[in-house]
Amino acid sequence: METLISAGAFAKSAEWQHIRNTVIESILRVSWPPRSKKFTIYPERGKERRKGNGVKPIKNGLMRSLVKLGWEMEFPLDIATVDQPEKLDTVLQTTCGPVALEWETGNISSSHRALNKMALGLLKGVLAAGMLVVPTRELYQYLTDRVGNWPELEPYLDLWRAIPCRSGILEILVVEHDATSKTVPRIPKGTSGRALE
Repeated sequence: METLISAGAFAKSAEWQHIRNTVIESILRVSWPPRSKKFTIYPERGKERRKGNGVKPIKNGLMRSLVKLGWEMEFPLDIATVDQPEKLDTVLQTTCGPVALEWETGNISSSHRALNKMALGLLKGVLAAGMLVVPTRELYQYLTDRVGNWPELEPYLDLWRAIPCRSGILEILVVEHDATSKTVPRIPKGTSGRALE
């Protein structure tokens, strides 16, 4: 976990600690293959067409867990423009305002947009906290090529840390697999853009 912004009363509250712990526990419950007790990935690089593993089924596992806990999926918030609200992957309403979580399934520029969107939400007082989930270098190599990932975000962390935010939280949660095995199925890929199987 990388905390970029942690300011104000909400960041120190028991409510935030509970939310954060619940998200971590939900991530740790994401498994592959489904209904297994850990996350085992098929070790094939994702650079070539029909190679490697997809990302959305991993994200969907977490989203289902969070919805059961009261989070709302594809929640629109007026962050950048009033006439066209931004949709966030999932949002939880709290006593201090919405907490957003985005799980990166797009390319690295999408990761930058997600962090910028949540940082702007903090500055405008629209969000109480924002969390972005991305894979480590080790996991990234087995996923759809160019999907957002920790190594490509890391050089820019000082930029988000320098945002003058008096109240709010911005964090990156970096995830990795438990094991690799060629006996497990590949995680299916999507059917649009670079994610074609």
